Amino acid sequence: MLSRNDPNRQRSFTRRLALLAAGKLALLGVLGSRMYYLQVVEADKYRMMADDNRINLRLLAPPRGRILDRDGTVLADNQLNYRVVLVAEQTGSIPATLDTLSEIVPISEAERRRVMREVARKRKFLPTTVKENLSWEDVSRIAVNAPDLPGVMIDVGSTRLYPQGERMAHLIGYVAPPAEADLTGDPLLELPDFRVGRNGIERVYDLAMRGRAGNTQLEVNALGRPIRELSRNEGEPGADVTLTIDAELQIMTAARLAKEESAAAVMMDVTNGDVLVLASHPSYDPHEFARGISGPAWRALLNNHRAPLTNKAVSGMYSPGSTYKMMVALAALENGVAPEMRVGCPGHMDLGDNRFHCWKKGGHGGVDMIDALMQSCDVYFYEMGRRLGADRMADMARRFGLGQTLSIDLPGERAGIIPTRAWKLARTGKGWAQGESLVASIGQGYVLATPLQLATMTARLVNGGYAVVPHLTRDLVQDRRMVERPAGNFAPIGVSQPHLALMLRAMRGVTNDPRGTAFRARILDAAYAYGGKTGTSQVRRITEEERRVGLRKPDQVPWRERDHALFVGYGPVEQPRFAISVIVEHGGGGSAVAAPIARDLLHEAMKRDKLRQPATGPRLAQGA
Repeated sequence: MLSRNDPNRQRSFTRRLALLAAGKLALLGVLGSRMYYLQVVEADKYRMMADDNRINLRLLAPPRGRILDRDGTVLADNQLNYRVVLVAEQTGSIPATLDTLSEIVPISEAERRRVMREVARKRKFLPTTVKENLSWEDVSRIAVNAPDLPGVMIDVGSTRLYPQGERMAHLIGYVAPPAEADLTGDPLLELPDFRVGRNGIERVYDLAMRGRAGNTQLEVNALGRPIRELSRNEGEPGADVTLTIDAELQIMTAARLAKEESAAAVMMDVTNGDVLVLASHPSYDPHEFARGISGPAWRALLNNHRAPLTNKAVSGMYSPGSTYKMMVALAALENGVAPEMRVGCPGHMDLGDNRFHCWKKGGHGGVDMIDALMQSCDVYFYEMGRRLGADRMADMARRFGLGQTLSIDLPGERAGIIPTRAWKLARTGKGWAQGESLVASIGQGYVLATPLQLATMTARLVNGGYAVVPHLTRDLVQDRRMVERPAGNFAPIGVSQPHLALMLRAMRGVTNDPRGTAFRARILDAAYAYGGKTGTSQVRRITEEERRVGLRKPDQVPWRERDHALFVGYGPVEQPRFAISVIVEHGGGGSAVAAPIARDLLHEAMKRDKLRQPATGPRLAQGA
């Protein structure tokens, strides 16, 4: 046996001990180096990760920019939105709490189901909105009953307010929650209370009015529950948008149009293109969309045959009727027709086997161009249409803004139709018939225009022949900010000044000469005298049998079969400043229905203008 004092055994034990110590030292070295790496080399990284778990960064929606009229009147604003919310973890029984709450404020079954779905989806400590847009009385009743409503509290947000409601809905538009197609990766769009522009000015200038998001840093615990706010940056509020609209004139216009079944009107400054009035009736309540329109209400709007969702001022296309005759007269003058040339009107014109009637059954007798415009003689313009053909009439009409979009600051603008031979061939594959020129010469057939185009046409007629362009805002968007619209001159459209003067003379006679079709709608005060042109547009063909037995009175005809009533006008006659177009769908005669509306609106605009300073902004080219 080996002795305990055997030197070999002791040497073996010492070697093992040394190896074990070396191994432990190596492990301690590895652990030490790893700790050094984590706590020194990677310290910033893990400090950031810890802060990410401790600090919650949340976006704050900026206040949306307001919409103002030309005088600073607020047309779209933000208001406090009181809402009642429920925190599930603080509520013993959610159904019972909702039952108690429904005795204070009404809660529909759809709202109850939505709350239960959101509670099941969210973390228990996060609030769920039960009902929004509470009145102060509702808030007070909930506060008084707070002891019986565990987990229920009042929260304050923001919602869009439209003070004028339906009277400016087509113009201002509305906001609504972002749709899936709107989500572009911008986290601001995913905030529960965020709204985007859906129509009107709200849509066109949406980016500028959104502003830039702020943020808040919240310290949270391991479960994500907020403990305290560490910092707050409110962001940048959205830009205000100032319109050229005159709110008082717009309100007056809406009130006048509301007396009709369906109508539209546009008024603009002929010198700089400022649109003062742009109205369409019937309308809708924009608050319904901002708060979330119900299914039945949406279907009711869609199924209304008077189309309350359509902005007729820019999207409605109508045969302009006799308001188009100035275009034909100017084309005739430019192509050598003397204004003194007389055409006999027996009440009709025959072309081949077809008979084209004048609105006056017995005819006007012999008329020259001024007489034909004042009395709206159809036979005179049939003769001009026969001589000119489609292309010459179309060329003149396009110079005055017809048959094309005018790039107004609104969605949904339509171009209308000014037909040419090439247009018809491309559309139908058939050639142009001479009878179609006669129909087009009185603004019927294929000819279609919007009220905005007719107002622009009138403005260019009376401002000396300058291509003024309508616009709705004083500013333009640049890098999501509103910057002043650059001043500039409008180019002449290439029409003889004597010819334009002849048109103004005729339009003045329409309202101020006893032979004029709108003489009964004149303004007696000479200081506010205005000029214009009536129009009556047929929506169905009148048969020979009807003409033989006599036409029915308008109130004996179904609404959809009645003629459209139109009027275009300007004022004052001595120094034109305002141009207007009015259309009353199925309203009957332009002189009886549309002209009085235009008269009253022009009269008010001229009276208000005397109280204002001279207009500033873009002007006509030098020499106007």
